[in-house]
Amino acid sequence: MLIHPWDAPTDDAEWQEWLAAHDFGQLAVNGAAGEPPWVQPLHFAYDPVRREAATHLARPNPLWSALEDRPTVLLSVVDDYTFIPGPWQAAEGQPPEHGVPTSFYAAVQLVCTAHVVDDPEAKAALLQRQTTHFQPDGGSAPVVAGAAPYGRQLSGIRGLRLEVREVRAKFKYGGKRSRSVQHRTAERLAERGGPGDAAARRHQRRRLAANGGAPSAAGQGTTGQG
Repeated sequence: MLIHPWDAPTDDAEWQEWLAAHDFGQLAVNGAAGEPPWVQPLHFAYDPVRREAATHLARPNPLWSALEDRPTVLLSVVDDYTFIPGPWQAAEGQPPEHGVPTSFYAAVQLVCTAHVVDDPEAKAALLQRQTTHFQPDGGSAPVVAGAAPYGRQLSGIRGLRLEVREVRAKFKYGGKRSRSVQHRTAERLAERGGPGDAAARRHQRRRLAANGGAPSAAGQGTTGQG
């Protein structure tokens, strides 16, 4: 993932707070030579203290052998995305039809070492972590190895601890554009009000305020998708 300076997080807290509210992503595992990678959508529970994500998959899942052979994996999370029409981004004095269309989005990628969890008690503890994360108000019985109602079902799954080695984060919200262009884009997002527009607008305005409203020194380049 290309991360320009104007799209980088202002600090670690920015991506950590965003990731705390986004717990569904895609796990990419390298395939064998000549084969495509495996990509598995999944829920996960990220623990910033342990610096790891906890998840699990069904035992028949076909990615297990690839994951055990190649335990370096990538957990990718993308959200708060929307399309920005070219005219919205035209520089001052530039014809609207010369503006460059682009995408706004937030993304966090966790480069991890995967650890498979098969011990029943360790697996139960991992599942309880996930359940507590997703159901903080409770409502489900405890997950205990060998005990009803979930103990007998543990054999049908395998746990997965994703030990985070590197974090790549990006908040692509027009940071390279001038203050006036960014405000224009924010107004257009509010007017359009489509899926993802409100979240994208919040990010753009928050980041604009965080850097004092100044665009990056990179200026008004023509990079689109980036």
